[in-house]
Amino acid sequence: MGKTLKEIAQQLSTAKTVQKTVAEKTKVVGEVKPVPKVQLIYAFNGTGKTRLSREFKQLIAPKANGGEGDEEVDQLDLSRNKILYYNAFTEDLFFWDNDLTGDAEPKLKIQPNSYTDWLLTLLKDLGQDGNIVKYFQRYTNDKLTPHFSEDFTEVSFSMERGNNERSAHIKISKGEESNFIWSVFYSLLDQVIAILNVAEPDDRETRQFDQLEYVFIDDPVSSLDENHLIELAVNLAGLIKSSQSDLKFVVTTHSPLFYNVLFNELNSKACYMLEAFDDGTFVLTEKHGESNKSFSYHLYLKQTIEQAIAENKVERYHFTLLRNLYEKTASFLGYPRWSVLLPGDKPLYLSRVINFTSHSTLSNEAVAEPTSAEKAMVKLLLDHLKDTYGFWRQEGA
Repeated sequence: MGKTLKEIAQQLSTAKTVQKTVAEKTKVVGEVKPVPKVQLIYAFNGTGKTRLSREFKQLIAPKANGGEGDEEVDQLDLSRNKILYYNAFTEDLFFWDNDLTGDAEPKLKIQPNSYTDWLLTLLKDLGQDGNIVKYFQRYTNDKLTPHFSEDFTEVSFSMERGNNERSAHIKISKGEESNFIWSVFYSLLDQVIAILNVAEPDDRETRQFDQLEYVFIDDPVSSLDENHLIELAVNLAGLIKSSQSDLKFVVTTHSPLFYNVLFNELNSKACYMLEAFDDGTFVLTEKHGESNKSFSYHLYLKQTIEQAIAENKVERYHFTLLRNLYEKTASFLGYPRWSVLLPGDKPLYLSRVINFTSHSTLSNEAVAEPTSAEKAMVKLLLDHLKDTYGFWRQEGA
């Protein structure tokens, strides 16, 4: 039976009682398992990850009036004592000044409200502008440099030329903008963890985070290439592992690569898949063991087949790789048979794939070259898997 996102949020924030058999007379007793330090959630785009982050925030730090809409921005300061969260809404706090009359240069402005006033004052007081620049350049271009205004309410960008000269201020791309906003949040999170790692509250640089319980991160930066996405995931995992306080983390993503890196880097974690039903309800399924480890192999299979298609070098063994890819996808999604994922005339495609894979292996034993129509079928089935189930489609691709 499906649940509402509010119920899913309650599930994520509530200690779980599990049945445990003890040796004495094989007695079954209830054991309370605390909320894990890290909860990692995979979901397709459009499933409801961002809405879940808002429900989670509302559960942990309810608004006084339960309102929505424009009041949400000014209510953020009421929740920051218990939860910090990053999602698509965070990016809406930044906007471009497009009034370029009088040859004004483009500036990224920050929505003035109690939350951003608090955030920017804090980052300024902690001297974080340098760290924000460092993190931003790590994921973009080491010559692309943000410049904060004195009051931290505006940011301009220029290209450093390496000879103490810089270009005129430029408007960066949407992807670079997302990277910058993430760098602001990451710098804050870095400081929060360092501050809370001081065990004695009176010895901390600030007491503002003493009541903080959760950090909720929804799809940090989907515009990164694979190398930078891996680097971001490794850095985030390292930051989370450095946390010595009782702070708990919830991370959601639609990227199998990002999920895979976090899964392999993090300890003391619980892993889930969030799915949406047609009736508007949801289910959060816990994933155990091997079902989490298949992501990197998924990517390897996909890249191998794509390369063969691009170079027009599809051979019989690529059908085996394609079948393997379908099988592992079906296993992760919980389908009993991989053939369920096939498009259109499923029996027809099933018979064709089985015909190519029943006696072949991943070696070069099967050397007969498929026909042009059969090569086209490999591309069709791979594209169907990517488009329908969203596993490897990069945003904007």
